[in-house]
Amino acid sequence: MTASSFPVLSALIFFPLAASLALLAVKGEEAVRRLTLAAGLAEITLALPLAGFDLASGGFQFVEKASWVPQWGLTYHLGIDGISLLMILLTVALLPLCVLCSWHYISRRIKEFHIVLLLMTSACVGVFAALDFVLFYLFWEAMLVPMYLLIAVWGGPNKRYASIKFFLYTLAGSTLLLVAIIAFYAAGGTFSIPELMTKTFSPRLQFWAFLAMALAFAIKCPMFPFHTWLPAAHVEAPTAGSVLLASVLLKMGTYGFLRFCMPLTPDACVTFAPLMIALSLASILYGGVIALGQKDMKKLIAYSSVGHMGFVTLGIFLFSQRGVEGAVMQMLNHGITTGGLFMLVGAAYERSHSREISENMGLGKYLPAYMFFFGLFSLSSLGFPGTNSFVGEALVLVGAFQESLLVGGLAIPGAMLAAAYMLRLLQKLAWGEPGKGATFTDLCPREWIYLAPLAVFVLYIGLAPTMTLKVMDPSIDKLLKDFSARTEYTATARPINLAHTPVMNGKEANQ
Repeated sequence: MTASSFPVLSALIFFPLAASLALLAVKGEEAVRRLTLAAGLAEITLALPLAGFDLASGGFQFVEKASWVPQWGLTYHLGIDGISLLMILLTVALLPLCVLCSWHYISRRIKEFHIVLLLMTSACVGVFAALDFVLFYLFWEAMLVPMYLLIAVWGGPNKRYASIKFFLYTLAGSTLLLVAIIAFYAAGGTFSIPELMTKTFSPRLQFWAFLAMALAFAIKCPMFPFHTWLPAAHVEAPTAGSVLLASVLLKMGTYGFLRFCMPLTPDACVTFAPLMIALSLASILYGGVIALGQKDMKKLIAYSSVGHMGFVTLGIFLFSQRGVEGAVMQMLNHGITTGGLFMLVGAAYERSHSREISENMGLGKYLPAYMFFFGLFSLSSLGFPGTNSFVGEALVLVGAFQESLLVGGLAIPGAMLAAAYMLRLLQKLAWGEPGKGATFTDLCPREWIYLAPLAVFVLYIGLAPTMTLKVMDPSIDKLLKDFSARTEYTATARPINLAHTPVMNGKEANQ
């Protein structure tokens, strides 16, 4: 582990919290917006020391550790590796963009809305930085409240139903996660995540702990069939809520699989790999088919997220270098691309006051700049070569075909479905029979500002993914090396048999 003299992670966690308290004393809607935007830009500035991240190290860096509740064995323990670094940078970068895309969209309880955005940022950064299990759980739970409020207070007509469903689903998963945390403490004698990673737990504990954690993380992703809360939450949430939900919150589930399931329950991961791969393929195909039939732009993108996150979980449970690289790459790419698409849907809604495709057709003739960004993000979403999502999907598919022709073959229709529903949407918006488009105005400077950075990353990662891979590869190498050593399992040694429990070097996984 490497430590930092400046507590950069604590600063990133608590600065938005301090800014939210400062907002309480601010008067005037415009002043609230400007101060929150300034706080978002300051948060990015506070993240600049992370540029000193050692790309050659796969361990935790920028470590902060202090006694918290000694009699309970609790420590304030923070640190990041290459995987969590990417997620924190994504979270921090989205805060000012969410403020900008909500500038006119949110017209009531403006101060409270921006306070909630800041609290959400604090909790999300905490989730990705925590190295104490209880600290992680506190941030995990703290994140639920701001997201619930974003939907329940500033959501659409069915916001009550959507917010309660979101809260109940995620709370149920969180309860199971808490049970697993207590079980690991009872068996390992510590809440320290790095220390727990060095211990070997009994097959029985791994079995039940994996089931508890996997259900919590599968709900958060969400995986089929635990996805039903997602479309309602996306449709009813305000634009900034949908962006944070898709770009950050969904990644907490897949992050949990990488951070906890693989290191702490490796044998159980191998045992349940066929089931998890099957559910991932089901998510890919189901999300694509349902998205193809949607008439609401926001609901279409919401169901596409089910399919895209299916690629992420598929890559994880291949247990191969290419598969996990593709999974982490897609975690980042999905946040960039889907966040941009939700912002564009919000911009269209501000003009037409409708998210129906039929009410927003023919925009290509009147809004060329808008359609440029929509076309770029749409091509990224379907994995077009030269865009960021192509790199991630290609890596996952390479890993899938290396593992099994059957798995790779079943994933291909998901990529084809993504092309079908995104090109259908793009065709109708660009060249459909014009509706109200003649009365619309094109993108304003504020909209250019929050869309352009995401567009740059779509092209940068798509055309030059080397730097992103350099950041994550040492951590992925260490993760897979430890996983392989503890399970005596090499993913490329034999194909996965989806009909039977995997066997590791002649020994049953449950021995």
